[in-house]
Amino acid sequence: MITDSYDDKSPAKIKVKKNENAVQVDAVIFTFSQEIEKQVVSSHDCEKVGEYRMACGRTSVYLLRYHGKRFGFFRTWVGAPACVAPIEELSTVLDTDKIIHFGGAGCLDKEIARGKVMIPTEAYRDEGTSYHYAPASDYIRIKNCGIVKAFMEENKIPCVMGRTWTTDAFYRETVNNFEKRKADGCISVEMEGSAVQAVCDFRGLEVYMFFTGGDLLDAPEWTDRKEKGQIEHTQHDPGHFDIALALAEYVVDRR
Repeated sequence: MITDSYDDKSPAKIKVKKNENAVQVDAVIFTFSQEIEKQVVSSHDCEKVGEYRMACGRTSVYLLRYHGKRFGFFRTWVGAPACVAPIEELSTVLDTDKIIHFGGAGCLDKEIARGKVMIPTEAYRDEGTSYHYAPASDYIRIKNCGIVKAFMEENKIPCVMGRTWTTDAFYRETVNNFEKRKADGCISVEMEGSAVQAVCDFRGLEVYMFFTGGDLLDAPEWTDRKEKGQIEHTQHDPGHFDIALALAEYVVDRR
């Protein structure tokens, strides 16, 4: 059973070798959006310092200098296993213990406005990756949600807290499963949150997570809630990176 996969009693067969010359940064920010990556690289003080590689392609890793701080930045891949891989390989290019995780998520509550920041408090583990990093449980706690909430409130950014549903199979978000997760208190659905928290806990990394509401499941029929070509209030909105960058500053200054 996948729920029996957690093993902290024997060594891993494949190990990541830390790069002793990895670029030291205060925190790392990653995005899922190619549009945000283009905008950030063209409008910020960015320098390419390395790459993460997979069979499907390479992703550039940047050093971003901002307000006297140094941040890592890269575009990651969608889905729990693909998103976790560069976190595991983080130390081959960058040296940090802080990660800002943000992106779009489906909304399970029609009362939550599109584009509003959703802060996950726990993530339902409807994916396989996390069971290799944490003992089996229905939910995993998003331990830094209180810090993210404090940041949003201090900066007067409208937000709502609640559980999230992390799933491997967005085309199998069935009516019955939607109803169960909503009844549990889940306000969002996405594909990486529980696995990212699990690997960060396992590797001793601090992750700070928020989502922005996109498509709506809490309706008679699923709706994308955006116009063709729309960027604002979607996961490709550069304003969401601005929030992530300010959050990175905030968590670094808390030290």
